Amino acid sequence: MDFSNRGAQPVANPAQHAPMPVNNRSHFKKDNKDLWTRLGITAAVLCVVILLVGIIAALYANNSNTKDTESQYIYTNKLQAVFLNTGQVYFGNIKVLNNNFLVLTNIFYLQTNSTGSTTSSSSTSTGSNNVSLVKLGCELHQPYDEMIINRASVTFWENLQSTGQVAKAVATWEQQHPNGQQCTTQTTSSGSTNGSVQPATTTPAK
Repeated sequence: MDFSNRGAQPVANPAQHAPMPVNNRSHFKKDNKDLWTRLGITAAVLCVVILLVGIIAALYANNSNTKDTESQYIYTNKLQAVFLNTGQVYFGNIKVLNNNFLVLTNIFYLQTNSTGSTTSSSSTSTGSNNVSLVKLGCELHQPYDEMIINRASVTFWENLQSTGQVAKAVATWEQQHPNGQQCTTQTTSSGSTNGSVQPATTTPAK
């Protein structure tokens, strides 16, 4: 019997006890997929934000252009007539015009003085309707010569030619009142003529 190899130990197969190699490909693919998903979501959010900013900017620009486009039609060296939805008309110079309000200065308005057929101790009526152009400021409440009008109350406005009766009457009034309107001035005529400008007067209660 051969006992020469009795003490020899069997050689272990290293392949049997070697640790199994970890396959990282699946983990890499999963991480890569998650990364692209996050990048896609971020890009989509950025696109939505940019789109919203663009829409807001376009709306703001549209409102600004509307205001500027309308304002550019104001002839600053001419009078304007502002027609309200109440039927009242004011004449003056538009200084500010936007989507919310307009500011009117140097203000005049028409006043119809209707007289009947009765005879009073001070005057005799002729039964005619006299239209006068009144300068704002000497009314009972004595407002400043500036009016802020709600834009929603304005039906339309227009520039006035210098050859019109209103513009001529205003020019005449300004020549006669170089220092502006004096509310203590009273008219002495018993009636007003078409196109004349008069300060508003009040009659004290008896």
